[in-house]
Amino acid sequence: MDLKEIQNLIKFVARSGASEVSLETEDFKITIKTHSGVPYPVESVPVVAHTAPVHQVVEVPSVPVAPAAEPPKPAAPAVDESKYITIKSPMIGTFYRRPAPDKPPFVEVGSEIKKGQVVCIIEAMKLFNEIESEVDGRIVKVLVDDQKPVEYDQPLFLVEPL
Repeated sequence: MDLKEIQNLIKFVARSGASEVSLETEDFKITIKTHSGVPYPVESVPVVAHTAPVHQVVEVPSVPVAPAAEPPKPAAPAVDESKYITIKSPMIGTFYRRPAPDKPPFVEVGSEIKKGQVVCIIEAMKLFNEIESEVDGRIVKVLVDDQKPVEYDQPLFLVEPL
């Protein structure tokens, strides 16, 4: 089971409302527990092939389901966003605009970016994943606040292609 499959399983369990799910194969055992309230730390043990089963416990806070809210009415005329390319999150985790708290953001509104350039970091399960642009363009809008949780496929940036 790779990291992406584990992340998808965590996301599914968090949304399902189940308090605990266990999955066991010949190589490993994973248990995902959800708790309401404060997030709990993630503990992990690496899986080693051809050894005794490894037990991995992942604790995930339960995700409250908020009622659908009426979208706010824009004060200014709506901007046609169809001409922009959206950079989306490839995983669930915590969004960081900076490489470190004392460093400047990777990109700002108006920054020109190149394909392959790092635009942000997403922390998932104590791993810091650099997110790279897949297009050349100019950042038009940053859609997520720094250090906020993001979901899989959530829009992060609007880019005007060059």
